Amino acid sequence: MEEIRQAIQSVVSELGVDPLAFGVERPKEENHGDWSTNIAMIAAKKLGENPRVLAEKIVTKLQNDVELASIVQLGKIEVAGPGFINFWVTNEYLAGEVGRAIHDKRYGTNDSLGGKRIMVEYTDPNPFKEFHIGHLMSNTIGEAIARLIESQGAEVRRANYQGDVGLHVAKSIWGMSKKMEQEGETLSTLEEKSIKERQQFMGAAYALGAGEYEESEETKVEIQKVNQEIYAQNDGEIAKLYQAGREWSLEYFETIYDRLGTKFDEYFFESEAGGVGLTVVEEGLAKGVLTEGEGGAVIYEGEKDGLHTRVFRNKLGLPTYEAKDLGLAKTKYGRYKYDFSVIVTANEITEYFRVVLRVMEQLYPDLRKMTLHLPHGVMKLPTGKMSSRTGKVVTGEGLLDELGRVVLAKMGKRQIADKEQVADRIAVGAMKWTVLRQAIGGDIVYDPETMTNLQGDTGPYVQYTHARACSVLAKAKDENDKGKNLDMVIEPSELGLARWVVRYPEVVAQAGREKAPNVVASYLYELS
Repeated sequence: MEEIRQAIQSVVSELGVDPLAFGVERPKEENHGDWSTNIAMIAAKKLGENPRVLAEKIVTKLQNDVELASIVQLGKIEVAGPGFINFWVTNEYLAGEVGRAIHDKRYGTNDSLGGKRIMVEYTDPNPFKEFHIGHLMSNTIGEAIARLIESQGAEVRRANYQGDVGLHVAKSIWGMSKKMEQEGETLSTLEEKSIKERQQFMGAAYALGAGEYEESEETKVEIQKVNQEIYAQNDGEIAKLYQAGREWSLEYFETIYDRLGTKFDEYFFESEAGGVGLTVVEEGLAKGVLTEGEGGAVIYEGEKDGLHTRVFRNKLGLPTYEAKDLGLAKTKYGRYKYDFSVIVTANEITEYFRVVLRVMEQLYPDLRKMTLHLPHGVMKLPTGKMSSRTGKVVTGEGLLDELGRVVLAKMGKRQIADKEQVADRIAVGAMKWTVLRQAIGGDIVYDPETMTNLQGDTGPYVQYTHARACSVLAKAKDENDKGKNLDMVIEPSELGLARWVVRYPEVVAQAGREKAPNVVASYLYELS
């Protein structure tokens, strides 16, 4: 396509028209060619000519362009309508490209980001809390973004930032202690349980601690003391609970990542970023970016920038999420000298991130230039949002399990090898497709029946199409192995399919530039 654009630009320059902004794009209707341009209608205004007459002149020159013909195998170039110019490639070109798509594992990739080092941070579940459906959203989108960036030739580091300190941890530790006392459990007896049961125990413990923190002033004071002790890293019972709970959570999260097909390269923790964040706060104070507020807290007065005021160090001298995120940026770059950093989170914290990035811009302008915050929507239940504070949380594992049960029910009594494993793969695909088929930023309503349909714009439909295609290819191979000649006249419908196949590199390139996985999903649905 770029070669055609350059050839057109050269022709209109010969005709005495300065460089113009014009389109060369894939037409919506297949019978309008492989590419189409509106250059004649734009240039005609400059030259005072009839657009269709000018289009004919441009076509004549393009047909005589030997260099263009050697690069792009054009079958014909025609004028259509008021002055559009349509281009068709040869059938031989289509056949060759389909062959490349079959045999070249890197088909569709490019080197536009070759040599670049890029870190993509996503998922970010907090130890001691449940891995909920919001984390599924972040993981699905983040993994897709990482793969798109890799398709552009960049080296990608997948990063996961997890909150292993903070008030939520203190609430969970307090809740663990109370539940163990109430249920006669010890760390030893809990260790005997499955990792899933231990995670459920910690989720319930967090819900208990979070609820009591809001209801009881006495409990609130106790949990704040637990929080200080965790930061102080003192030995004792709290330290033992903390270490055990942290390890259980991280072990459990790995089982989810494996199920989702994600493997992280780098893990970062708030306990690591917190100390760095405190030095950032001191630097912010020294430079006048941050100021001391009421009670000794350190704040950023965002109103002067059209933002809102945020606390970076609280009255107890502890770093807040804001300080930790700035500490994280420095820690990331210290560990991996990236050229660019992408952070994928829910859009609920977009305003929060605007403040963090504004402070980063003033303290570390180079890091800010290399940082992109990519916010996404949330997955909602038909009854509304979930809440881990109340314990009414839909876990990521629970959602996938339910989708798997729906898939199994739709399979019926069919005899399928590894039936439950197949159902789980379909369930994961159904969830991911639902997330990726729409533009990043929109909310999604969880509907297991619709998500698992074999018809329509769903993951199972595309998976089914892939399975059918593999079956056709297997049968074709069998026929070839038997010595039968499968050569035949190419039907128009086959040419239409071939034209969709060869669009793939352009689709991937566009999706990579725009950080838009939905562009690939839309293409795959149309191809299917």
